[in-house]
Amino acid sequence: PQIDCDVKAGKIINPEFIAKCPPGCQDVKYRVYGTDVYASFSSVCNAAIHSGVIDNAGGKILVQKVAGHSGYRGSFSNGVRSLSLPRWRESFLVSEGKPRKGVTYPSTLEYSSSKSTVTHSAAVIVNVPTGDTIHKQHQTSPVLKPATQMATTAPTPTTTMMDPSTTALKPTSTTAPTKTTTAAAAAKARSGLHRVRDIGQKNKHLSLASLSDHAGIQRQEPVATFQRAASSPAHLAMETDLWKPGLSFFDTGFSSKEELNPKPPESISQGNPNCKIDLSFLIDGSWSIGKRRFQLQKQFLSNIVQALGIGSVGPLMGIVQYGNDPSTEFNLQTYTNSRDLRNAIEKIPQKGGLSNVGKALSFVNKNFFLDANGNRRGAPNVVVVMVDGWPTDRVEEASRLARESGINIFFVTIEAAAESEKQNVIEPKFVDKAVCRTNGFYAINVPSWFSLHKVVQPLVKRICDTERLVCSKTCLNSADIGFVIDGSSSVGTSNFRTVLQFVANISKEFEISDTDTRIGAVQYTYEQRLEFSFDKYSTKQDVLSAIKRISYWSGGTSTGAAISYASEQLFSKSKPNKRKIMILITDGRSYDDVRVPAMAAHQNGVIAYSVGIAWAAQDELEAIATDPDKEHSFFVDEFDNLYRFVNQLIQNICTEFNSQPRN
Repeated sequence: PQIDCDVKAGKIINPEFIAKCPPGCQDVKYRVYGTDVYASFSSVCNAAIHSGVIDNAGGKILVQKVAGHSGYRGSFSNGVRSLSLPRWRESFLVSEGKPRKGVTYPSTLEYSSSKSTVTHSAAVIVNVPTGDTIHKQHQTSPVLKPATQMATTAPTPTTTMMDPSTTALKPTSTTAPTKTTTAAAAAKARSGLHRVRDIGQKNKHLSLASLSDHAGIQRQEPVATFQRAASSPAHLAMETDLWKPGLSFFDTGFSSKEELNPKPPESISQGNPNCKIDLSFLIDGSWSIGKRRFQLQKQFLSNIVQALGIGSVGPLMGIVQYGNDPSTEFNLQTYTNSRDLRNAIEKIPQKGGLSNVGKALSFVNKNFFLDANGNRRGAPNVVVVMVDGWPTDRVEEASRLARESGINIFFVTIEAAAESEKQNVIEPKFVDKAVCRTNGFYAINVPSWFSLHKVVQPLVKRICDTERLVCSKTCLNSADIGFVIDGSSSVGTSNFRTVLQFVANISKEFEISDTDTRIGAVQYTYEQRLEFSFDKYSTKQDVLSAIKRISYWSGGTSTGAAISYASEQLFSKSKPNKRKIMILITDGRSYDDVRVPAMAAHQNGVIAYSVGIAWAAQDELEAIATDPDKEHSFFVDEFDNLYRFVNQLIQNICTEFNSQPRN
């Protein structure tokens, strides 16, 4: 089927399709958001040009819908400038227009609106040879498999989640002499690089036979599978809060109050209502911990479950196991009582492989906390990562994206690197780079697997302290946003409706409720009018309807007085835990002074953004805006170009929020 240059991926319901783009789609009016992975409201054809699949002459492309991302990075590529975006509900990939094996492609595309494409092209069916059987095996490098079974019209993606490890092809069997040669070569090349713990000793490298006995490795598993990657850079630094030999538990930062915190009774069938969280445990299934320590880890999880009091009105818990690749053992809604959850934990088998924590955090961020998996909008999202020693990949970027999605990350590290092992750590201070805050609250270091039972109550107390789960607050759910709208005569009725659409487009990207982001609005001419206050509407639909109902006033332009009015009528009634954001929109120079009112608003904690149109004065826009001016003030020559700044303004709000200190 042929599609037009302005068609966006989100308008097409088909999860995967091949289409033909016409010539001439390389144009700034066909906007693209992202790089490699694109937000679904991007132009499909211009995204294909940006990615290099086709050029401006057009051509066939293959489009695959995938889950939404928490961030899209803009770039300039192949003559197309793509834009950045903090997040979107659905994404797509674009590649060369060749059919994939086993996929039937539609000859007519199904659109979410009444628009449809009629063509007589035949559907393409490619059969998979019967010999191409896919086996589940551990792998050392990821295999991309986009999930395509998705309801594209739903606000939240309902992607069918796949175990990434199932996409790896089964390796060819190897004879015993070859295995011995491989093991010897790997051991020689990486001697001393990765520690495999025996039951009673640390820092002792085991023979292949010993690994089979103590770590549960099948004899055909190469040594390289359980060694830290030799190509990774070595670093010397590590966590500073290491346990010292002979140090008592109560000298390590835990108080006796935490240790003796009483457990909620397991008889609470609906769960402990004082700990309503959605919790994901990332458990270490790597070969480095061996069978016995894996059992100790499961016993620790069982003790945590008993202490939490699992239930529908209290905490819900799922488990993701990671090795080379992560996989969900069960999600938040699989088990809703402590007894069933503990029984399920006992049956979890060990995956084996490396300790790819960064990949696991990325997996959880994209796939775990979804409505389809039992995620509850009113419950904080919490991840507890169990790490034996240190990760075999980098965690910083994956952790940052998870934090910006509102996930509170805790780390429990066991048997941290000794001085002689620190040169093998890939990412120094990986705990501080990963956790929600670096103040010590989110990190627990345990000297031995046999001491894990001592941290059950301290950890439960921390993850249940919802007032301190500060990463639940994101740039999209933690602000009071007040729009100050110029209703002067120079704007005109038609342009005023365009301004209101701009206000609505910004508002709908935020999570609106009485406990999340709240929206208020003031219109001004010579006088000022409170259109609605922060506490007037608590749903997104009500806010958008209220914006649509604002009637054009007409009159003069007293912007300074409007800023003072908004400070008194809107922001003085903002909640203490909310970021106060003012977005002022004007099309001309003010009749009064704007500097003094703007300075007073800044001093009262209001973050001000100014948006000027047509005859707006640049010096006034900069005076109104919070410093630095260029990140808080915008100017367009025509009202019809306002839409261009929606995503940039939201991105700037989020960038400023996410740059706050993490201590």
